[in-house]
Amino acid sequence: MSFLLSPSIEVFRWSLQPVPPFTWFGSPLSTLDVLGAVRLCLILRQLREQLRRQHVAKNGVNGVEKSSFVKSLAITLTVVFGGEAVTAPMLGIMPSYMISGAVVGLFGFIQAVIDALPVVPDITAELELPLSILDGFTRAFLLCNLIPPAVTMHASSVVSESPWSLLITSLLMANSGFFFVNLFSMLAPTPFSLTTPAELRANGWTTADLWCAPAITGLYALLTHAQPFWADVHALIMTLLGGATSAKTVEPVDPETARAVCALLLSGLFLGRAVKNFGLWKPFSRAQPKIESTFDSLVVKYQDLIIFFCATEMKKQ
Repeated sequence: MSFLLSPSIEVFRWSLQPVPPFTWFGSPLSTLDVLGAVRLCLILRQLREQLRRQHVAKNGVNGVEKSSFVKSLAITLTVVFGGEAVTAPMLGIMPSYMISGAVVGLFGFIQAVIDALPVVPDITAELELPLSILDGFTRAFLLCNLIPPAVTMHASSVVSESPWSLLITSLLMANSGFFFVNLFSMLAPTPFSLTTPAELRANGWTTADLWCAPAITGLYALLTHAQPFWADVHALIMTLLGGATSAKTVEPVDPETARAVCALLLSGLFLGRAVKNFGLWKPFSRAQPKIESTFDSLVVKYQDLIIFFCATEMKKQ
């Protein structure tokens, strides 16, 4: 197993190092931050264009709005900061976008570049398969390193030691942004309108992106003993499995190793879903993407991809 974990640990160490030109201005933005920002801005444009083509093919150009950079940026920032806007007041902490404009500026610049491109590639299996690995690493960083400190380092012990607070914060932080995007049909080429979000539709609760947030955060907390509750559960499990004679003999897993485990699990989950959505279990020449299911899953899939940027600022508080 170490032959998979060691490279993953090194990838995190390299990609999380602050890089120029951000370091010139005292910003801790890293390579992983930039890659995540590009990924989010690109997928949002791909989804908008996909919906536009579907609408025009069915209804013509009636009701289609002219493309607007301000609208595109507003959608992106909703995805990025939506989860923080919901959870920060509940936890009694200042949202990062009220403290620093570095993340807003980064997304504004990258969104302008992506929107200025004459064309972007369609959503295909060849593109999504390798990017699923990137998604796994960015999601793991969010769920393991950036969300938990908002709870575990809280000034109130009632919050910091509550496993429920940890799990519900992870659920809301990771999913609220795209929930609002879906609720107001922001990606549609027509004016905003209320609709039922994908998460609330039939079987929407089974979407992997919805439940993997608290599940992975809980796994990381279990392995690293982020709260007393998780240390007790870890000890109980090891005792039942015969791996420990008492709770005192159960040691926490190194945080970097635990994060690497979570990244590999998430990458495998996203790779498997891409294979399923694009029908790649069939001969490649016959594989056809399932347009509707692919869109629904992608709309939910990228909801917390970049939220870790704003969570970086929350971690400093």
